[in-house]
Amino acid sequence: MSDNKVVQVIDLKKKYQMGDSELMALKGVNFEIEKGEFVSIMGSSGSGKSTLMNIIGCLDKQSEGEYILEGINIKDKTQNELAYIRNQKIGFVFQSFNLISRTSALKNVELPMIYAKKDSNYRTKRAEKLLEDVGLSERLHHMPNELSGGQRQRVAIARALANDPPIILADEPTGNLDSKSSVEIMQIFAELNAQGKTVILVTHEPDIAAYTKRIITFKDGNILKDEINYNISKF
Repeated sequence: MSDNKVVQVIDLKKKYQMGDSELMALKGVNFEIEKGEFVSIMGSSGSGKSTLMNIIGCLDKQSEGEYILEGINIKDKTQNELAYIRNQKIGFVFQSFNLISRTSALKNVELPMIYAKKDSNYRTKRAEKLLEDVGLSERLHHMPNELSGGQRQRVAIARALANDPPIILADEPTGNLDSKSSVEIMQIFAELNAQGKTVILVTHEPDIAAYTKRIITFKDGNILKDEINYNISKF
């Protein structure tokens, strides 16, 4: 496999048992994502995009086929090995922010570094720098309920970057935001991509996908389209 391929999905299938019947959420999907790409995975509810997101993020495993992440075949990894891979290789950003409510912005950003056993002085300095990078240097000690939705998502992005992972995986990251905040968040993702991060975004909103350089569209567990976006929306 080329060093440039960070994600390689080969004939990927995922089935769920629903009572007596079987649901095929992914029906033999094939694609690759290279280092430094900015990709959106589009599709309506039930298209398979969230199932795929969970597999790419090592939160779930496929039923059949291969998933290779930066040269690592995920299939036979233990839960502990998967947790380590998630901590080191993937930064997650979720629609609902997933911040710890009684913990400051700074401490939320430090969390992945605690799991990675970084010392406290390093953690604090890095968390301060990351929050400054996303425009929140004045909000270090604010609790999530003292921040707007857009600010909370900025904290979540800073936290995703804590261990400097090569891949940022964002699941409907603008779903709870107004249009102005959505554009600002997409601008941060575009800047991270320009700095060399591979950014993979799951969305059902065409206007959000329009900011990415490649759009993979899912329907009924299959890839409907996989195309370069030649008309990238300008900020």
